[in-house]
Amino acid sequence: MFTGIVEETGTLAAFAAGPGGWKMEVLADKTAVDAAVGDSIAVNGCCLTVTRHEASRLHFDLLAETRRLTGFAQLEAGARVNLESSLRFGGKMGGHFVTGHIDAVGVIDVFEARGSDHYLRVRVPAAFARYVVAKGSIAIDGISLTVAEAGTDTLAVWLIPHTLAVTSLADRKAGDLVNLEFDLLGKYVDRLLPSRLV
Repeated sequence: MFTGIVEETGTLAAFAAGPGGWKMEVLADKTAVDAAVGDSIAVNGCCLTVTRHEASRLHFDLLAETRRLTGFAQLEAGARVNLESSLRFGGKMGGHFVTGHIDAVGVIDVFEARGSDHYLRVRVPAAFARYVVAKGSIAIDGISLTVAEAGTDTLAVWLIPHTLAVTSLADRKAGDLVNLEFDLLGKYVDRLLPSRLV
């Protein structure tokens, strides 16, 4: 479980298919320090398991399915990625509950400065649009954000300068893919409500 509050941006050192599947290596000064093999780390919002670590490097094994269902396919060495360690009991609870299980990949439609803030609009696959609620929560590349606009096939958020300074969103542009995780409570309600109406 995560909160969507990014701890640091790491740098993708390598991401390639090997004999045992896809291997990802991330340079991470802060997150790697306390990491242990078996820990869950959210990388751009996707929960991955640490398979090996060094002083400032994290290693992950990925299923081909994970690469296919996320925006990881567009990542190349040198790309910045958002990192968050799993939630610890007794710690601060900012953001919202994020599982690290990516629901869909969105496409950035508009990303522009408007005054001192930035406006980000993302196209959402039609099957997931029902989970988008104005003033509700959304995790975009693992960042907990508040939905400002809920369209029929888009969502929009506003970003303060701090968010751009401490995440990898500043590197993004129109046409880029982003990982989306919709609000957990909304997904449960959507699943349970039809059975109550029968």
